[in-house]
Order: sequence, then structure tokens, then C-alpha cells
Amino acid sequence: MVSPVSSIEPNASLITPGEGEWLADVIVVGGGNAALCAAICAAETGASVAVLERSPKTYRGGNSRHVRNFRCRHTGPLGVLSDDYELDEFYDDLLRVTKGNTDEALAKLVIEQSSECYEWMLEQGVLFQPSLSGTLSLSRTNAFFLGGGKALVNAYYRRCEDMGVAIHYNATAVGFHIEAGDADGVLIDFDGEQRYVRGKAIVIASGGYESNKEWLAEAWGEAAKNFLIRGTPYNRGEVLKCLLTAGADSIGDPTQCHAVAIDGRAPEYDGGIVTRLDCVPFSVVLNSDGQRFYDEGEDVWPKRYAIWGRLVAAQANQVGYSIIDSQSSDLFMPSVFPAVKADTLPELFEQLGLPVNRALQEVGEFNDACQQGEFHSNELDGLSTSGLTPEKTNWARPIDQPPFYGYALRPGVTFTYLGINVDNSARVSFGEKASKNIWAAGEIVAGNILGEGYLAGFGMTIGTVFGRIAGQQAGRYANS
Repeated sequence: MVSPVSSIEPNASLITPGEGEWLADVIVVGGGNAALCAAICAAETGASVAVLERSPKTYRGGNSRHVRNFRCRHTGPLGVLSDDYELDEFYDDLLRVTKGNTDEALAKLVIEQSSECYEWMLEQGVLFQPSLSGTLSLSRTNAFFLGGGKALVNAYYRRCEDMGVAIHYNATAVGFHIEAGDADGVLIDFDGEQRYVRGKAIVIASGGYESNKEWLAEAWGEAAKNFLIRGTPYNRGEVLKCLLTAGADSIGDPTQCHAVAIDGRAPEYDGGIVTRLDCVPFSVVLNSDGQRFYDEGEDVWPKRYAIWGRLVAAQANQVGYSIIDSQSSDLFMPSVFPAVKADTLPELFEQLGLPVNRALQEVGEFNDACQQGEFHSNELDGLSTSGLTPEKTNWARPIDQPPFYGYALRPGVTFTYLGINVDNSARVSFGEKASKNIWAAGEIVAGNILGEGYLAGFGMTIGTVFGRIAGQQAGRYANS
């Protein structure tokens, strides 16, 4: 596990417009998926490109190291993707999870252009694999990376190196000189030494601020101190704050983020995808008082897993407990940590620290409310309860087959939605004016499309599409 990274304060006195050293035609701030897509596309225009990755080489790639797949529009089977997944269905899925809180034009741009990404990624050396057991419901919509996010990131870095892109590690952007929305250069902390560097064009792909718990607490209050951060500890939001201070238009709600319910035993930072728990649809979820608080079967998991981080965050001590029995124990991707196991429910509740009698009553009432019907684990089956508040609307089977299993849940934040407003060419907006030489991509622009909620694999789609657009635009500008 990586320790939390402290903020680096900029030294504004070092910013002397026009006098910094020349670094490259295009400077890409960030080192994850969106940044690397931008760097590759900028280099393809013939521009010289430099990537500034805050982390050491060992931890390069930001949150992209932890991803598994990206969501992709396609007509007919495409590689590992089956059947069709066209724009209208894709957009409808997005509207359901965001409750309509999205920029329609930008959302449809991302969806439309996602169809070009699969073959392009193959050309960069990215490999795919079919959906595995536990992810079969995504075989039509999401393409899984062979080797996961680390393999994807490594493929992109190899491609960048082959193209002559300069990669700078331990390089943190801490300030900009921006006048009327246009940038002259970037103040960089190179492993403790600050230097002002210049480039014709700048692409900002530095992530959100989810690892900055002090900033999270401004929106969430004291509850944020109990959050776990699934991804990199390096996304602390200094670049975002610099741009907002310089007058860039903000987008997104600071209380909205991609947060999922993860195993309560996960590390504070960098636990990644393996700490996610996918058992919720087949369980009852109790809070620390032994009470259910939401419909565990509201929708298929890829469209609803991301709401559970916020739901658990709203409970006392930001903790919940997922309870399943033996008939459901092999229906989901296993966690990296084994479940707490017991032969009886009272024994399980005691091990989890739940109030035994209250939890027994809650599960008993749930069991009595379950209706007869046919169970289907990979689709909405309508197998519901009757007479409960809240009801469970799908996959409702009595929890009565020993042994019994339990997982403690904590909110796991992946990335934040407060970010920078961009247009359809990925240019950063400053009031009525779009910057002539600053573009943005990835998590820092996700709030333009994800007003709330989340759709599995869609963050990678946003990053890939906007990364490619930003790189192409920045490269062309630098060559003009």
C-alpha cells in the first residue's frame, strides 16, 4: 500500500511568463489512460510530447491501473463483444443511472466515438479477453482487458516510448501561468525541485481529488474520514484547484462521485478492483443497527453497484453488512478477502458485531416476505418480497441455507465528479471563451457527463474518447 501523498504548495514567484525552459510542443499533465491516449494521439500528429506523471514509475497509471474493462458501442459482434450495443440503448442506460443529469451532446459524442476505440486500442498493443464467470452480464456491453488495467497502462507506455514521447516521473504540476484562459507554461515539482516549463499546448488529464480527504470533507463532512480510496493516493486535486482559481469553469457536484461498497478490510488507499464486493444483489444488507435500508435487487449490478458506496456512506459509522447463504456464495466474483463464515445466523451476526436479536428479526421478516418464483442470477427476474419497507424487487430468496456468510462494507471512492467544463473538442472553458491551448480529459471532465450515478466501464470510455480528442487537437494546434 502507498502512503497518502501530501499536497505540494506552488511557488508562484517562480512563474515568469516567457522565460521558462522549453519542454515539448504538447505537455500532458497526468499519466493514466486519458493522458496516455492524448500523448499517443498528439505524437501521431508529429508534435513533440512530454508526459508528466506525478507518481514514481512503480505506481504509474493512476486509477487506470485498477480497471478491468471499458464500455463500447458496436454494431454486431466485435472482438470479445457479442451481439449489438447501439447508441440509443447505451444512452438509455446512461440516463437511467444518472437520472438524466448529463450533457446530452457530450454524452452522445462519447458513446458514438467509443465504437472507434476498440480497434484503435488493439493497434496500440492492448489485448482483450472474453467476460469471465461473474461478469457474463457485461459480455455484450463491456470489453475486458487481458491482464487488467496494469497491462493496458504498460501497453500505452511502451507505445509512447516507441513514439519518442518523453516520460517524466515524480513530476507534479503545481501551478500555471494563465492569462485570458490561455496558458504560457506549467510550474512543475520534479521530485522536490520546482521548475517552470513551457509548451505550445497543454492537456490536463490529472484525475480528480478523491485522495484529498480534507477536500472531500468540505462536501461530505466528518463522514469522509471513514471513506476508503480504491485508487491512487496521488489524485489530490492540485491541478483542478489551480485551474478553478485561474477562472476555468467548474462542472459537477462536489458531493457526487463514483463510490462503491467495498470490503471493509481494504486498505485506506490503492486497494483497487479486487476489494469490490459484488454479492449485494443476492444478499440482505444491514446497517450497524441490524436493519435493511435499501432495495438490494433494484437493477442488474453493473448499473447499480456504484450507488452502494453513497448508501453505505449515509449509514452510522459509514458501514454496512452484506449477508448471504450457501445458495448464493458462488454467484459473484469473489473478494480478495474471505467472507466471515458461520453455521448459524446468530453466530455470524455475533462475529460481525451486529445486534443479534435485531438482525435475526430483520432477516426473519425478509425471509417471510420472499415470494415464489424462478430465480435468474444474470438478469432481472422479478423475484421479489411483499410487504417490506424497502422491498427487494429482484433475486429475493430466503437467507436460510447454511453455512452463512457476511462481509463488512465500507464506502470506496474511485473518483470525484467536480471538475472542469469542456466543449466537444475537449477545450477548457473560461467563461464565454474556450481556451486556445488548454484541453482536458479523463476524470477531471467526467462531471460533464456523469452528473450522478455510474455505469460500469464508462469512466474508461470517457477517458479514452476525450483523451484521443484532446491529443489530436493539441497536436494540431502545436503544428499550426
